[in-house]
Amino acid sequence: MQKPEHMKKALYTAALSLVLLSTGCDDFLDEQKPQGVLDQDQVLDARYIDNLVISAYAVWISAEDINSSFSMWNFDVRSDDAYKGGNGTEDGDVFHALEISQGIMTTNWNISDMWQRLYNAISRANSALQVLDSMDPTSYPLRDTRIAEMRFLRAHGHFLLKRLYKNIPFAVNENLTPEEYNNLDNTAYSNDEGWQLIADDFEYAFRNLPVKQDETGRPCRAAAAAYLAKTYLYKAYRQDDAGSHRITSINRDDLLNVVKYTDPTIMTEGGFALEPDFHNNFRPEPQYENGVESIWAMQYSFNDGTTHGNCNWSYGLIVPNIPGVTDGGCDFYKPSQNLVNAFRTDENGLPSNVTTTDFNMTSDYADPRLFLTVGIPGTPYMFNKNYMIDRSAVWSRSNGLYGYHISLKHNVDPDGEYLVKGSWWGSPMNRIVLRYADVQLMRAEALVQLNQGIPEAISIVNALRNRARQSTASISDYEQLYHVRLNVRPYSGNYTQEQALDIVKRERRVELAMESDRFFDLVRWGDASKVLNAYYAGEASKCAIYSNASFTSDKNEYLPIPFSQISASNGHYKQNIGNW
Repeated sequence: MQKPEHMKKALYTAALSLVLLSTGCDDFLDEQKPQGVLDQDQVLDARYIDNLVISAYAVWISAEDINSSFSMWNFDVRSDDAYKGGNGTEDGDVFHALEISQGIMTTNWNISDMWQRLYNAISRANSALQVLDSMDPTSYPLRDTRIAEMRFLRAHGHFLLKRLYKNIPFAVNENLTPEEYNNLDNTAYSNDEGWQLIADDFEYAFRNLPVKQDETGRPCRAAAAAYLAKTYLYKAYRQDDAGSHRITSINRDDLLNVVKYTDPTIMTEGGFALEPDFHNNFRPEPQYENGVESIWAMQYSFNDGTTHGNCNWSYGLIVPNIPGVTDGGCDFYKPSQNLVNAFRTDENGLPSNVTTTDFNMTSDYADPRLFLTVGIPGTPYMFNKNYMIDRSAVWSRSNGLYGYHISLKHNVDPDGEYLVKGSWWGSPMNRIVLRYADVQLMRAEALVQLNQGIPEAISIVNALRNRARQSTASISDYEQLYHVRLNVRPYSGNYTQEQALDIVKRERRVELAMESDRFFDLVRWGDASKVLNAYYAGEASKCAIYSNASFTSDKNEYLPIPFSQISASNGHYKQNIGNW
């Protein structure tokens, strides 16, 4: 994706009025006022249309922030996968509130900030769509493709918002006037209808996007299919009771759509498959980025003519603080002990049922994905033996409050050429939004919930486990040097629906660990309260911050609507349930 430094700011005057004034996006006007006045011929020139489209892509890089990463890592601290980290509970205190599900205020800046940033991104797509709608396909042959791309980006923004806030205003009509935007209602649609609006945009993209794109970073047909499947999977778990967030039913038709859009032929047609090595998905080297498993990814870069390149700064807070190496690293988003324990296997290479003790690296068996996801004391940081993780302040700014584990999926080797120092630490490593393994697990989940094709679902899980077994290139000497015991094997035998669902859920956690889906999965399944309160109780003795943690059903599943947005809505927004 091209970045703002490369963009001309020549925009259609009418598009400038397309601003979500009631959702905090009025700064968009000042940001993009054109130099001079454009006449209609200039506006409909393909070069200016392309600039609008580029702007809609670029905002997904330029508008995110270390505290509001569109990867959602900042909000994944609500799950049992990760601790907030940092220097203590007051370091990012609003995220501490999310972590323990206590003290969350509608006025907290992080809740409002993410809302505004995501609607800014949606407004960019709508600005491009308003102009594209008026284009003649004969003079601009890419019109339908570009419309499909913009509707894909718009749906991406709405999807992220809906998972966070549930009841949101939908900006799905790019031709509304500013006054009409001001009158949007965040409860105009039921929960099911809201998901369908998102699906409609992705469906249009699916019908109109090419099988393969000429330029990396533009979504293709398989990307639209993957996102359609993800949308229908969330939609399937119906929350039809306006007075609660409980799962009232699981819709068969939605699940069938998940199966339809995860059809392997769609993915194969687009050239997508599993990487032979799990770790390849999280490497910055050009030969690994945009690999066969990356269906759609945010494109970062450096050495591209700008001062620091268009790096991924959104992970800047996650870098550990190694003296003389990563000075200023903030050590946020630390893998939890509970997550580490989830990778433990038994002598048969299947998930262990031991819950009374924590994982012991030299006596317990472990899925190899553990050492590709989590840096553990006694092992090298980012597979570089110059930096051995230990239980010291080097590896925990909080002196052990949040433990000593380090995220590996977000970091790069500090001795390589891919770590960049700006205001924060960054790297050019892409962030995969949709990867093939996720699509496969969505398919497996739908098949199990339909109570049909359970053998296929287990086969999908086994493909991931077999891949994990051979994903040892970066840790080939760990057994010899660090005495770890690697063991992961496929499932065999026949399983009931309940057993198969448990298998899929477990596999989803270890395969996608620290990729910011975990909390949303728990809410989608209706498991959040049970799992997280058990997690809080288990972690309280290891991580003191959880001593007062408590998850409240029908409240903590979603963020509150920001106070500033309700105040500016002229009575059109209603607060989420939960007595915020």
